[in-house]
Amino acid sequence: MLSPKNRMRHSAEFGSVMRSGRRASRDDLGVVYLPPPAVRGTTGEPEAFPEKTPAPPRVGFVVSKAVGGAVVRKRVQRRLRHLMRPRLSELPDGSLLVVRARPSAATARHEDLAAQLDGAISSAMRPKGASRRRRGRGSPRPQTPEPAKSETTGGRPAHEGGERWTDR
Repeated sequence: MLSPKNRMRHSAEFGSVMRSGRRASRDDLGVVYLPPPAVRGTTGEPEAFPEKTPAPPRVGFVVSKAVGGAVVRKRVQRRLRHLMRPRLSELPDGSLLVVRARPSAATARHEDLAAQLDGAISSAMRPKGASRRRRGRGSPRPQTPEPAKSETTGGRPAHEGGERWTDR
């Protein structure tokens, strides 16, 4: 169970996360992460009246009727809350996270949901410029030859119908 201070309850919070958060998806669930607001103002100076204590990270869950009936939806939400509780320490203070269950989450194993949740959270929290794929050591990508253009319109070979365009 998540404590009340770690739960998102207002639709405005859900709306802002869904509108401007970073998304990551897996087979059984998806997450949308919104990092905490900047601590410093635009001038680079610390704010005159900073918050006394930073807000804890908050998590919200979306489990639609596509997942199943009320009993199934509530069970999926409880499972996701249970998985999310130890992962709260990974989220920075003031951040917002929405976890969205897909219909296959109702039948997914606990270990699978945990692995997918870990992967989705780390992917959504990764900075935009960072790529997880690496190229080889200094070797350029191999060049693939372009396919030969046909003499007809639409890229079809001449023997597949259509008119031939020739200069006469």
